[in-house]
Amino acid sequence: MSGDWTIRRAERRDVRELLVIEQAQFPEPWSRGLLLDEITNHATRRYTVAVQDGRILGCLGVMFVIDELHVNTLGVAPGEEGRGVATSLLDDAWADAALRGIIRATLEVAVSNQRAQRLYGRYGFAPVGVRRRYYERTGEDALVMWADLAPRVADGPPDA
Repeated sequence: MSGDWTIRRAERRDVRELLVIEQAQFPEPWSRGLLLDEITNHATRRYTVAVQDGRILGCLGVMFVIDELHVNTLGVAPGEEGRGVATSLLDDAWADAALRGIIRATLEVAVSNQRAQRLYGRYGFAPVGVRRRYYERTGEDALVMWADLAPRVADGPPDA
C-alpha cells in the first residue's frame, strides 16, 4: 500500500475501468478483448491495479520472457496523475520481479512522452534505440529503453 490506495492483481471485472484509462492516456488504446487476454494470462503476464475506495487509479501490465520483464502498459486515471500511483505500481512490479529472479527490463515509450521517460529513468531505464513509426495511428517513433533491475535510482517527486 502506498498513499491511501492498495495494489492488487487486475481482474476481469476491472476491464471497463481499464478501458477508460487506456482511452484517456493512449492514442492507440487497447481493445476489450486484448485487455481480457492479457489480464487472464497468468503464465507470462502480470497486471496490477491501484485501487482507492473501489475505484481504479492506475494499471501496470508486464510480460515475463525468461529472465526479462517487458512493461506492456502503464496508465493512470485522468485526474490522478502526479500522486505517485505509477511509482507504486512499478515498485510493486520490481519487488515481484526480484522474487522471480528477473534481472533486466525493457519497454517502448513514445518519444514525445517526456514525463514517462523521467519516471522510467528513476528505475534505471536508459534509451538503447528507436522503433520508427511504432505507433500506427500517430506515426510517432518509440524510444526503446532497457534497465538492469535494481531499486529506484533516485527518489524524485512522483511523475505519474
